[in-house]
Parts: sequence; structure tokens; C-alpha cells
Amino acid sequence: MPKTYVIGDIHGGLSALKDLLQQLNLQDEDQLIFLGDYVDGWSDSAHVISYLIQIKEELNCRFIRGNHDDLVLQWLTTDFNNEKWLQHGGESTKKTYEHLDQTTINLHVNFLENLENYIIDDQNRLFLHAGFSNMSGPQFEYHEDTVYWDRTLWETALSLDPQIKKDDKVYPKRLKLFQEIYIGHTPVTRLGKTEPVNAVNIWNVDTGAAFKGPLTALEINSKEFFQSRPVHEYYPDEVGRN
Repeated sequence: MPKTYVIGDIHGGLSALKDLLQQLNLQDEDQLIFLGDYVDGWSDSAHVISYLIQIKEELNCRFIRGNHDDLVLQWLTTDFNNEKWLQHGGESTKKTYEHLDQTTINLHVNFLENLENYIIDDQNRLFLHAGFSNMSGPQFEYHEDTVYWDRTLWETALSLDPQIKKDDKVYPKRLKLFQEIYIGHTPVTRLGKTEPVNAVNIWNVDTGAAFKGPLTALEINSKEFFQSRPVHEYYPDEVGRN
């Protein structure tokens, strides 16, 4: 049976990504769904984008847009230096682009412009970077960037009383819309975890690669997961987003 792996936030950790993919023993029919935030953190941000462009031609991949990816795209296309972005990994990303030629940068812009905001598969499973706020689903968001900035969906799932059943009137409607939801964006290291965390029907696969955690790939059918070493170990002379 073909496998589908969701991969959490990479944040410039190319060495960890290569290590992780080697563990998967991918077959031709297997699929990779990257949940976004490829950049901003470790010193390989631009190289991560180049690598993803490369494997897109070799493997069955889909790429979701993260908030950091959108911020980098804004900078590449407008030269706007968002101060918050610079403070949260943007400065390291800028440095990785200093020696790239314009042809390569243009390829990166094209890649970033064509990222997907979300994916809904044929089993009604939703894949997106962050969450959604519209009670009818991400396709009805008034502001399309909500799907790569929202944290309320995850916070709702975490706070839900397990005694509240799905048919209860107070059960959150958003959590009824999809069979399963896969996200990144909010590191589970905030909960003291370094493995994927399941809350209700949401799986959070951001295991803190930008900070002290590993990079993770979760197989969505078996729920088996694979991890790199803590990403900071690949970059011992750097601090990431700490």
C-alpha cells in the first residue's frame, strides 16, 4: 500500500531534512506532503528551497505554504524588510541569498508563488500549515493568509474537554468538518513534547526543528513517525530561532 508522509516545519535545516528522507525508504508510489515553513532559522534556508525544487522532479511531493515562506516571498519580490520577520529568522535567510544568482532566485520565487494553501484528499483529510477560523472550512476564509497564521484551531483542540462528544451541541463545528487534520506552525515543544501530538482529530507535526527539536515525518495511515536528530546538532555553531 502506498504511504503518505507529512513533514513538519524545516526552518532551514537542510541537513536534518536529508537525514530524515533517507530513513523513509521511499517507493515510487509514496507521497510526501510538506506542511510549510521551509525557511527562517538555520543557515540553509535558500538551500532548502533549491533542494525541494530538485526533489519535486524526482519524488511525488506536494508543498504547502507556511507563514515564513510567504514572508520570504514578500521580501524577494518587494525587498520589504518586515522587522518582525527579521527578528524571527529572516536575518539568517537573507544571508543565505547573498551569493545566489538571479536565475536561481527567480526559480525560488516561482516555487514560493506556487505553494498550496491547503490540501483536502479523497478521504476528507485536511493538510495545511496552521489552521482555519471559518466555521465552514478553509475554502471560505475571508483572508486567505489565515490558513498559514491561525493558531485558534489547535488551541481549541487542545482545550476541548474529552467528555464532550462529537454530537454535543457545544462540540466545535470546525473539528467536525474533516476526518483528520494535519498541521505544523505551533511547535509541540511548547507542550514539552518532541514527537507528533494528537488532539481530537488534529495531528501537529511541528516538533520544534527551528529550536531544540527534531524534524519529523509522520505516515498518516499507520501513524508511524520518523525523526532526524535534534536539528541544532547539525548546526553546532548556530542558534537557530532560539
